[in-house]
Amino acid sequence: MCGICGIAGGDPARARELVQRMCGSMVHRGPDDEGSVRLGDVTLGMRRLSIIDIEGGHQPMANEDSTVWVVQNGEIYNHRELRNQLLDAGHRFATQSDTEVLVHGYEEWGEEVVERLNGMFAFALFDRRNSSLFLARDRMGIKPLHYAVDSDRLVFASELKALLRDPALRKGIDPVALDEYLAYEFVPSPRSIVRGISKLRPGHTVSWSLANRKLTMRRYWAPRLNTEPSSEGRDLDEECARLRDVLRESVRKELISDVPLGVFLSGGIDSSAVAAMMTELGGDVKSFSVGFVERSFDESPHAQAVARHLGTDHHELTLEPAALLGLIPKLPLLLDEPLGDASIIPTYLLAAFTRQHVKVALGGDGGDELFAGYPTLQAHRLAAYYLRAPGALRRGIVEPVVRRLPVSRSNLSFDFRAKRFVAGAAHPVAERHQRWMGSFAREERAALLSPALRTDLAAGNGEGLLDEFGSFEPLNQALLIDMRLYLENDILVKLDRASMMASLEGRVPLLNNDFVAYATSLPLDMKLHGLRTKFLLKRALRGMLPDRILDRPKKGFGIPVAEWFRGPLREQMQSVLSSDRLASDGFFEPGAVRRLVADHLSGRRDNRKQLWTLFAFELWHEGYRSLPV
Repeated sequence: MCGICGIAGGDPARARELVQRMCGSMVHRGPDDEGSVRLGDVTLGMRRLSIIDIEGGHQPMANEDSTVWVVQNGEIYNHRELRNQLLDAGHRFATQSDTEVLVHGYEEWGEEVVERLNGMFAFALFDRRNSSLFLARDRMGIKPLHYAVDSDRLVFASELKALLRDPALRKGIDPVALDEYLAYEFVPSPRSIVRGISKLRPGHTVSWSLANRKLTMRRYWAPRLNTEPSSEGRDLDEECARLRDVLRESVRKELISDVPLGVFLSGGIDSSAVAAMMTELGGDVKSFSVGFVERSFDESPHAQAVARHLGTDHHELTLEPAALLGLIPKLPLLLDEPLGDASIIPTYLLAAFTRQHVKVALGGDGGDELFAGYPTLQAHRLAAYYLRAPGALRRGIVEPVVRRLPVSRSNLSFDFRAKRFVAGAAHPVAERHQRWMGSFAREERAALLSPALRTDLAAGNGEGLLDEFGSFEPLNQALLIDMRLYLENDILVKLDRASMMASLEGRVPLLNNDFVAYATSLPLDMKLHGLRTKFLLKRALRGMLPDRILDRPKKGFGIPVAEWFRGPLREQMQSVLSSDRLASDGFFEPGAVRRLVADHLSGRRDNRKQLWTLFAFELWHEGYRSLPV
């Protein structure tokens, strides 16, 4: 795992110094080694976290005659198989590093090399023979890559904050990106929060020709869901055996490492499944979890139960409120962009705790998106029945009753979910999904944004992010939205930033190429069977994991934001969201924010999501303005 950066074009002398500063901003991504090379008009740089071929894996790395150079962030899990193919084709290797496969693979297969890779990666490859720079990102977007075209230059880096070491790229906040952030609680690719800087989308490549300064983008992979109406005719026991085989093999592939590794164990189904396969594959398995003093958020007893069942060497950190609260001022350091997911705080503390024992940790991210694990999928199915009820009954009785439910402060309480359900149920599936998962609906954003920002937004060119999902069956629409938007831009961003800030490599075997291909080949009713989520996955794991783990309802990994905004975070929240500060920044209408704060503090409404989304943005923006050049 590394941090990579580089510049193609522009002033080469200035580029070398800028690449050094960009590398310096990403030491946390690679504390073990640093490298850079100037190749005419192209300068490449990297910081390395040494995992495979610790002694020989220094980057940038070249082929035999130094005509092809590469810097890579990530791991290529099938590098040994590819290496054997390339050796048979006559290529000579100087190291055992997976990165070297990229230069020889590119020599042999050209840009199509990406279609052969099974891994999590973002890399930049410079071909001196035709003066072209080639950028690529893995299929699911596990590893990040940002880039900007500025005049006659292309600049790229693993993190946005590295690009922002270049004053020429600090072009202010993109109003369309800010609007999307308020809607989703993250900025979906290909935009970034900063004008002119893009995120390379998963499954995409970019080629930049230095001869004509032309950018060419190609999509080499996209998820395709099985649209069969049912699993009728399939043998469930055979499917369970097949699922276990594919999962076991995916975990085995991701255990390659020359350093100690472990597993994040939350006590949920997905991380427990990964831990179960690790123990089956042999060896002592170290597992790691965090517990919370706040009981409604604490899942540590479930993690302990799984660890005892599997016999792992279990390590647990109990988080006191002071540790969580103390990290909030450091959020700008953790975040490349504003992220309205407060669970990045315990995720980072778990990563830092795990790093004290191992250098690599596997996790269960991706299972909910692949197997319909989120309660929103059940809610979509319930909405179909709810909307069959007479409108007078829904609007005249049910919705007024739900709106009057007393506000609870516990994690994902019934009143919180019920109010969001009735507020979104009548909308088309894609918009309904956004209203349930995000913070601000369209009409709420219109009232929240300042007049100046609304003017800028009207002049922008929003892409209609949800349009591409409209041709699918409603529940498959929701699954694809979760994969395309939420998994990539929230879950995987959170994992990457939190783990890398702790100099820990986080791996996600449920997003291995083979497991994704298998899961997406299953019909919907093998994932959501009636109202039973993760139907086939739970059935396949029956007997491997305790029934109480498989049968318990899903619970999010969060912190008590609603309560904290009324207690220990109240003063800081009111300061960060003060009318004077908001008026000075010019993004939001102070009166609209004041009403959100007053309603939450009085207990009239639970505005935790909206307030945290605004709070996180203002903290990030403060850090953005103070970034060193």
